[in-house]
Amino acid sequence: MSSAPTPLQRIIELAFNQGDLTRIDALFPINTISHALSGDHAADWTWLKQTITGYRAGFPDLHCTIEDEIKDDERFSALWTMRGTHNGMFMGIAPTGRQMQTKGLIFARLEEGKITAYWMLIDQFGLLQQLGAIPG
Repeated sequence: MSSAPTPLQRIIELAFNQGDLTRIDALFPINTISHALSGDHAADWTWLKQTITGYRAGFPDLHCTIEDEIKDDERFSALWTMRGTHNGMFMGIAPTGRQMQTKGLIFARLEEGKITAYWMLIDQFGLLQQLGAIPG
């Protein structure tokens, strides 16, 4: 018996893999706070949408896979992998045609099936090394 997809599974599939950013607002209550290395972001979801748009522009064939996930009724955490070909501008870097594969981690709190807070980390340092933007 399969269970319903978690909010993270829906975000990975719909937003990251398919580019459907319209579903993000439905998956998060308006008071959700996102925590990232660049600081905390208010929940208008502009930051998350811009992040996904930037990755999809730089890697048009972007595909993300959840490698492992731990969840209960109030929280979940996951290890996920991003893969793609650098065929578009990304963080000011012209397309290199290089393949990339990098990991991400997320920890989130849930209320009534919606994400109310989350902490996300993507290995951008490793990604930029793969693109040749910084020394390996």
